[in-house]
Amino acid sequence: MTERSTDFRVEASGDAGARAATHGLTLSAAAAARLARLSETRGTSLMLRVAVDGGGCSGFQYRFDLVGSAEDDDIRIRNDDQTALVDPVSLPFLAGSVIDFVDDLAGAQFVVRNPNAASSCGCGVSFSI
Repeated sequence: MTERSTDFRVEASGDAGARAATHGLTLSAAAAARLARLSETRGTSLMLRVAVDGGGCSGFQYRFDLVGSAEDDDIRIRNDDQTALVDPVSLPFLAGSVIDFVDDLAGAQFVVRNPNAASSCGCGVSFSI
Protein backbone atom coordinates (compact mmCIF):
# COMPACT_ATOMS: atom_id res chain seq x y z
CA MET A 1 0.00 0.00 0.00
CA THR A 2 1.29 3.47 -0.86
CA GLU A 3 1.46 5.86 2.07
CA ARG A 4 0.49 9.45 1.35
CA SER A 5 1.75 12.25 3.51
CA THR A 6 -0.86 14.49 5.08
CA ASP A 7 1.70 17.03 6.29
CA PHE A 8 1.40 19.54 3.48
CA ARG A 9 -0.06 22.97 2.87
CA VAL A 10 -1.10 24.84 -0.24
CA GLU A 11 -0.50 28.56 0.10
CA ALA A 12 -1.62 31.34 -2.18
CA SER A 13 -3.74 34.40 -1.74
CA GLY A 14 -7.07 35.35 -3.25
CA ASP A 15 -8.41 33.39 -6.21
CA ALA A 16 -5.14 31.49 -6.69
CA GLY A 17 -5.39 30.08 -3.17
CA ALA A 18 -8.96 28.98 -3.70
CA ARG A 19 -8.08 27.28 -7.02
CA ALA A 20 -5.08 25.49 -5.50
CA ALA A 21 -7.05 24.20 -2.52
CA THR A 22 -9.67 22.66 -4.80
CA HIS A 23 -7.10 20.93 -7.02
CA GLY A 24 -5.53 18.76 -4.29
CA LEU A 25 -1.95 19.13 -5.46
CA THR A 26 0.62 17.74 -2.98
CA LEU A 27 4.39 17.61 -2.46
CA SER A 28 5.61 14.21 -1.25
CA ALA A 29 7.92 13.69 1.71
CA ALA A 30 10.59 12.31 -0.68
CA ALA A 31 10.44 15.45 -2.85
CA ALA A 32 10.58 17.69 0.23
CA ALA A 33 13.60 15.78 1.55
CA ARG A 34 15.40 16.09 -1.80
CA LEU A 35 14.69 19.85 -1.91
CA ALA A 36 16.09 20.20 1.60
CA ARG A 37 19.29 18.34 0.58
CA LEU A 38 19.68 20.47 -2.56
CA SER A 39 19.22 23.67 -0.56
CA GLU A 40 21.77 22.51 2.01
CA THR A 41 24.29 21.58 -0.68
CA ARG A 42 23.94 24.92 -2.44
CA GLY A 43 23.85 26.90 0.78
CA THR A 44 20.64 28.73 -0.15
CA SER A 45 16.92 28.04 0.10
CA LEU A 46 15.56 26.55 -3.13
CA MET A 47 12.03 25.95 -4.34
CA LEU A 48 10.92 23.57 -7.07
CA ARG A 49 8.98 25.20 -9.90
CA VAL A 50 6.72 22.71 -11.71
CA ALA A 51 5.09 23.77 -14.96
CA VAL A 52 3.24 22.16 -17.84
CA ASP A 53 4.31 23.15 -21.35
CA GLY A 54 2.90 22.18 -24.73
CA GLY A 55 5.08 19.71 -26.61
CA GLY A 56 6.83 16.45 -25.93
CA CYS A 57 5.98 13.20 -27.61
CA SER A 58 2.59 12.92 -25.87
CA GLY A 59 1.27 16.50 -26.20
CA PHE A 60 2.26 18.11 -22.89
CA GLN A 61 5.47 17.96 -20.90
CA TYR A 62 6.50 18.71 -17.34
CA ARG A 63 9.18 21.31 -16.68
CA PHE A 64 11.11 21.37 -13.39
CA ASP A 65 13.32 24.27 -12.30
CA LEU A 66 15.06 25.06 -9.02
CA VAL A 67 14.46 28.71 -8.13
CA GLY A 68 15.22 31.03 -5.25
CA SER A 69 12.09 33.17 -5.41
CA ALA A 70 8.43 32.93 -6.38
CA GLU A 71 6.29 34.99 -8.73
CA ASP A 72 3.38 36.95 -7.24
CA ASP A 73 0.72 34.64 -8.70
CA ASP A 74 2.47 31.32 -7.94
CA ILE A 75 0.64 28.69 -5.95
CA ARG A 76 2.87 27.33 -3.17
CA ILE A 77 2.64 23.69 -2.18
CA ARG A 78 4.50 23.02 1.05
CA ASN A 79 5.63 19.97 2.96
CA ASP A 80 8.11 19.91 5.84
CA ASP A 81 9.19 23.56 5.28
CA GLN A 82 9.96 22.88 1.60
CA THR A 83 8.08 24.53 -1.28
CA ALA A 84 7.01 23.65 -4.80
CA LEU A 85 5.63 26.40 -7.02
CA VAL A 86 3.00 26.08 -9.73
CA ASP A 87 1.79 28.85 -12.01
CA PRO A 88 -1.99 29.36 -12.40
CA VAL A 89 -1.96 28.25 -16.06
CA SER A 90 -0.35 24.87 -15.23
CA LEU A 91 -2.52 24.20 -12.18
CA PRO A 92 -5.55 22.67 -13.95
CA PHE A 93 -3.30 20.12 -15.72
CA LEU A 94 -1.88 19.04 -12.34
CA ALA A 95 -5.16 18.68 -10.41
CA GLY A 96 -4.92 15.87 -7.84
CA SER A 97 -1.25 15.18 -8.66
CA VAL A 98 1.61 14.36 -6.34
CA ILE A 99 4.98 15.99 -6.97
CA ASP A 100 7.44 13.27 -5.99
CA PHE A 101 11.13 12.36 -6.14
CA VAL A 102 12.30 8.90 -7.20
CA ASP A 103 15.75 7.35 -7.12
CA ASP A 104 15.74 4.06 -9.01
CA LEU A 105 17.55 2.25 -11.83
CA ALA A 106 16.20 4.76 -14.38
CA GLY A 107 17.81 7.63 -12.42
CA ALA A 108 17.11 10.13 -9.69
CA GLN A 109 14.52 12.74 -10.64
CA PHE A 110 11.48 14.73 -9.68
CA VAL A 111 8.29 13.27 -11.17
CA VAL A 112 4.60 14.11 -11.24
CA ARG A 113 2.14 11.36 -10.42
CA ASN A 114 -0.79 12.74 -12.40
CA PRO A 115 -4.17 10.98 -12.22
CA ASN A 116 -5.38 13.06 -15.20
CA ALA A 117 -2.79 11.72 -17.64
CA ALA A 118 -4.47 9.37 -20.10
CA SER A 119 -1.07 8.29 -21.42
CA SER A 120 2.57 9.20 -21.03
CA CYS A 121 5.86 8.56 -22.76
CA GLY A 122 8.34 5.98 -21.56
CA CYS A 123 10.46 8.52 -19.67
CA GLY A 124 7.44 10.00 -17.86
CA VAL A 125 8.22 13.60 -18.85
CA SER A 126 5.41 14.04 -21.37
CA PHE A 127 1.75 13.13 -21.14
CA SER A 128 -1.66 13.53 -22.74
CA ILE A 129 -5.03 14.23 -21.17
